[in-house]
Amino acid sequence: MIIDCHSHLVPASLLEAVRKEAGKFPSLRLIEEGKSVGFSFSGGKPTRPVAKPLIDVAARLTWMDEQHIDRQVVGGWLDMFGYELPAAEGERWSRLANDHLKALTDHEQRLIPLATVPLQDGARAAEVLRAAHAAGFRGAMVGTQPKGVGGVLDDPSLDPFWRAADDLGSILFIHPVFESGDARVHDYGMANAVGRITDTLIAVSRIIFSGHILRYANARIIVGIGGAALPYVIGRLRRNYEVDHERLKDPDAGLAGLYYDTLVHDVRALRLLAEVVGTDRIMLGSDAPFPIGDLAPRKIVKAAGFAAEDMESIYGGLAERLFLQ
Repeated sequence: MIIDCHSHLVPASLLEAVRKEAGKFPSLRLIEEGKSVGFSFSGGKPTRPVAKPLIDVAARLTWMDEQHIDRQVVGGWLDMFGYELPAAEGERWSRLANDHLKALTDHEQRLIPLATVPLQDGARAAEVLRAAHAAGFRGAMVGTQPKGVGGVLDDPSLDPFWRAADDLGSILFIHPVFESGDARVHDYGMANAVGRITDTLIAVSRIIFSGHILRYANARIIVGIGGAALPYVIGRLRRNYEVDHERLKDPDAGLAGLYYDTLVHDVRALRLLAEVVGTDRIMLGSDAPFPIGDLAPRKIVKAAGFAAEDMESIYGGLAERLFLQ
């Protein structure tokens, strides 16, 4: 079975529900231009409009057939996670999104859903995660910056969420958010090319050094974008640990406890990732339907020259064990 572990989807029914139920979200502003819709949360910067490929399930399935992909893991769209909303609104928003994604994937079972949770409040995020597991989700896609720009995943207020993820054995796919937190990437397309990398690198490095990876080891944590430069900077992370080892946790142990996708766009980078973390921690990932993603994701795995059993694990064996067993 070939499984793409990294993609995004917005159910059309969710957008319809948001229009009808906008009154339940007083801190949300809908931005409609023609047939497109975007959002502003708590007066913040408007999101991009929801692109048609995020909604078009038929086109998604056609692409999967063309790429010989049997199943695909779908999270929501990070622009819409709404971490800036007040806590109670954020919980309602996450539950609404999860209800519609679960309904869609119950109907189209080639798609495997990841929930969203209101990371602006650790206790509420834990409750929503438990409810998602009870509904059949295997875990959640979580953004790098809870509570908006500058938020951190090792915030002590999120401990209830981390404990719930550990108790449940949740899959947590850590994904960069709408804003990287650095205005310098807003030119030359660098928000995608560079900002998503630095955002993820900082967020995950924090939970490595804080010990979250080891403390909540029953949660299966996936880092997209091939680990977002973590394999390349492991020597520097290791040196940082050596000079402050009484306060920090071991980055080598942290990297060994994570899972990764293949979204690196360069065969040499994929080989380096495999050399650092092992092929048994890597899964096929496309970031569909975004143009910055890898919309022919099997090619890079084939080109890397891995052994047959390693390719089988990367193409779907590992993802099947995590998401389907």
